[in-house]
Parts: sequence; C-alpha cells; structure tokens
Amino acid sequence: MRRITRTTTVAISAVAALAAVTACSTQEEPAAQETATEATTGEEEATGSDDMETEDTESEDMDDDSMGPVLGTADSELGEIVVDGVGMTVYVFDNDEPGSGTSACEGDCLAAWPPVHAGSEEPEVEGVTAEVGTITGNDGELQVTLDGRPVYLFANDAAPGEVSGQGVNDVWWVVAPDGSAVTEGGGGY
Repeated sequence: MRRITRTTTVAISAVAALAAVTACSTQEEPAAQETATEATTGEEEATGSDDMETEDTESEDMDDDSMGPVLGTADSELGEIVVDGVGMTVYVFDNDEPGSGTSACEGDCLAAWPPVHAGSEEPEVEGVTAEVGTITGNDGELQVTLDGRPVYLFANDAAPGEVSGQGVNDVWWVVAPDGSAVTEGGGGY
C-alpha cells in the first residue's frame, strides 16, 4: 500500500488553502495567490517523485488531549502568542461571534483554516490565561474556544512559529495568551 508523503500532503493542503482563502475573503488579492502557487510548485519540485514511500512516525491525530496540552504559548515576531500542541500558530476569525457556540468558518474556509480540535470538553492548556472551552465545530468535532471564540490554524503555516495567516483579509488574527486578538504586525495577504 502506498502512503502519501507529508510533503505531498502539505502541497495538496496549500492548494486547497489557496482556494479556501479566496472563498473566505471579500476581495481578490492576486499577488497572494501567485505567491502561494509559487511556494506549492517549488515544494513539489523539491520533493521529487510521488513514488517515494516514507514512514510517518507522527500521530495522525495530534490534537488528542492524551498527547499533552492542546494549546500552549510561544514567543514570535508578534510577541507571546497561543500555539497548538505541536507549536503551530493559533488564530481567531473576526466573523465569529464570541459566546455564540458556533463557527462562522464553513465549507472551503475550513480547508484554509482548520479548527483546533480537542479530545475532550475540557482541553488541557499550558500558559494560556483566557477562558478555555469547546464547541461542536462545523466539521462535527470538538473545536477549542478562547473566551468563547473558536480558534483555528492556517493551512499555509508550514512550520511552528510561522504567522503567515496574520491579518489575512483583515479578519484573521494571531491570539495572545489572554485570548485577545493580536491586530498589529504580520504579513498576511
């Protein structure tokens, strides 16, 4: 049985994320689309053949609470921010209504902005001072909330510490440990 390599999966996710970013926006931004496409193309060339088999030693479900904290904090170019259990930057979406119990990100938006999942209704966190909770996300799984706001990852962040989702369409923001949106700095699209 052939396994899809992590790099191939990332490349596919980047293409899906590009489409979803466009779907989640109210304006077109061609320069950002070209940049994401170039990054995907370069990554595919660097990986070589699809026939390469790799052993994926990482867990398929990294957001299971039994693996440790679902959320933690890390220093970044934007200051101290909230990250998921593997160090990926966590974001909030301005279109979400705090305390509503629902996420405004659905359909193609979910491909670009996957929810931070929890393995239980009381997810373990470390260093986060905001009120932590969960909702049933639009994908049917438990989604973590901070101060009643659903939190997400950005599919184009390829490594821990990246904050490329910051300021995308002026509605996506990195989260500070107290649950507030960090609305300054960052590249975004």
